[in-house]
Amino acid sequence: MTSNLKNQIDCNHPHPPENMNLHIAMMGGSFLVCAVLAKYYFYGHEPMISVLSVVIAVSILAWPILTKALKNVISGRIRMNELVALALLASIILGKYYEAGIIAFIMLIVITIETKTATGANESIESLIKLTPIIVRKLINEKEENIHINELCIGNIIRIRPGENFPADGRIVTGSSTVNQASITGESLPIDKVENSDVFAGTENLTGSVDVKVTRIGPDTTMGKVRELIQTAEKTRIPIHRLTDQYVNYYIPSVIMLAVIIWFFSRDPMQVVYVMVIACPCALVVAVPSAILAAIAASARMGVLIKDAGLLEVIARTKSIIFDKTGTLTEGKLKVASLNPSDNSTLTELLTVAANTESQSNHPLAKALRELASEAGIKLKRPDKMTEITGQGVKTEYKNDNYYVGRKSWFKEQKLDISNIVDKEDAENQNMSIIYVAKNNDVLGWIGLSDTIRAHSKAAIESLSNLGIIECSMVTGDNPTVTKFIAQQAGIDEIKCECLPETKAQFVETKKIMLEPVMFVGDGINDAPAIAASSIGVAMGAIGSDIAMNSASIALMNNNLLNIPALIELSRKTKSIINTNLLIGVSMIVGGLMFFIFGNQILDDTANTLQLQPTFFKSFAAAGIHIIGTLIVLFNSARLFRFSNLEA
Repeated sequence: MTSNLKNQIDCNHPHPPENMNLHIAMMGGSFLVCAVLAKYYFYGHEPMISVLSVVIAVSILAWPILTKALKNVISGRIRMNELVALALLASIILGKYYEAGIIAFIMLIVITIETKTATGANESIESLIKLTPIIVRKLINEKEENIHINELCIGNIIRIRPGENFPADGRIVTGSSTVNQASITGESLPIDKVENSDVFAGTENLTGSVDVKVTRIGPDTTMGKVRELIQTAEKTRIPIHRLTDQYVNYYIPSVIMLAVIIWFFSRDPMQVVYVMVIACPCALVVAVPSAILAAIAASARMGVLIKDAGLLEVIARTKSIIFDKTGTLTEGKLKVASLNPSDNSTLTELLTVAANTESQSNHPLAKALRELASEAGIKLKRPDKMTEITGQGVKTEYKNDNYYVGRKSWFKEQKLDISNIVDKEDAENQNMSIIYVAKNNDVLGWIGLSDTIRAHSKAAIESLSNLGIIECSMVTGDNPTVTKFIAQQAGIDEIKCECLPETKAQFVETKKIMLEPVMFVGDGINDAPAIAASSIGVAMGAIGSDIAMNSASIALMNNNLLNIPALIELSRKTKSIINTNLLIGVSMIVGGLMFFIFGNQILDDTANTLQLQPTFFKSFAAAGIHIIGTLIVLFNSARLFRFSNLEA
């Protein structure tokens, strides 16, 4: 297990490997029950069988606790639960074997519950990512051969039948199907896949048989990176967690001092035992990591990957969110809406030059030009040399000719005259983005491209406003007319248009001065400077994108903007639950100590009513207070597992 909660339990609880605790507790508990029955119900007083049984019980139950505590002391790692070891040792020295047995038994049960809770939480995450098959059908000369997944290589062709999961990332070369990508994106609706569509490891092939060319394997797949990000997040700590750890060295001496004072006034050495058992802060130990792990699991189920758990606290305080336009608030699937050649050019030449110039670019407009060229039957030629200026344009060389596709401002920098271009303003009024095309010094015309707003953009902005986000802004490299049109549709008031990547970063820095912390949401490719400048960088549509996963502190595996308000709501709920957990932990300790100090007579009377020895009953009550507080905290944290983006 790799979870932060598991690591925390390992450090703070003296116990052998998981599952052993329950076995030891059951074995020792059996001897303890035999001892109690022999003493109180069958033989009376202190028969030898009762003494022998209780000694065996204490030896079995206390051994893992005491040995682990000793190892921690030798290594210099004094943890809070060394208090339990001291309480057990004191009980044994005082000859209170039954009391020592019941304390050790209940403590092992507590540790088992905590460990199982951590295991279950971690398994809920592992279930999202342990979805790749072990045996793979590799195609060799059109014949299927079953191989182990470790033998799979990039470039292999594999066959995936309906109902099977994809073992690696790849591209469909034959066939079509419907694929369930919920394991990565959190989206419940399946996606149609055809030839040349990308598929991802761990997703489920639903309808058709497809042959896939492997592009990434093992930890390099999208699923592998998801797993790595989750495990990294689990190991991080939020500030409030680190703060509680700082007080460990002060807490234990204080409890021991309190126990000595109580012993001095009460003259009852067993009071020391009770104080140490109650004061052992298991509930405080798991208060933070249990909530963090549950939050990470809930966010992963929505398709939101958080790289650093410490960001949860920052997200909860977010005041300003800045959105990129293309590919974030809009679909990012540009379509050519208008071709306008100059007087000395033609439609065919304009499209051919533009598509060839953008043939090696990954920008959305390049894809739109290539798609239209393909529909028109234009065969693209690879340029001899290509230079892409991010946010500006593309320049290529082919057979000693220079070709340009880009924005108006960039064309001016290149000393290209666009005075012969007409009707551009009319195109902008129709909410089209404009790019210019040139060959050498001749401007061949302009091309208008249109984009559509995402279905959830307006709803997401409204949800953010309802959550109390002070300001939502939009930055883009597009022209003012298109920018205002998209902003109006999305419900965003503040915009900044015609931005270069560095201009976006400067805008983020300005907002941070006024409204820290600031979140930036972009596509993770052209927005890297702005994402790096923000307090919280969010990459949209990170599925299959190494750049998006690596550039941002939060990766949205799908393109559902409703996950942004959901993430903020989750972080705030996590913070609230952590505070509640800490309050519960402190209350159980303080309340329990006060009750044992001032309610001693009540405990004695209750023990007499139940016909039990007071020391035995008090030991059981002290351990009971301990387990109740821990269980309340764990169940409170578990509420986060049910969190989901119901609007998605």
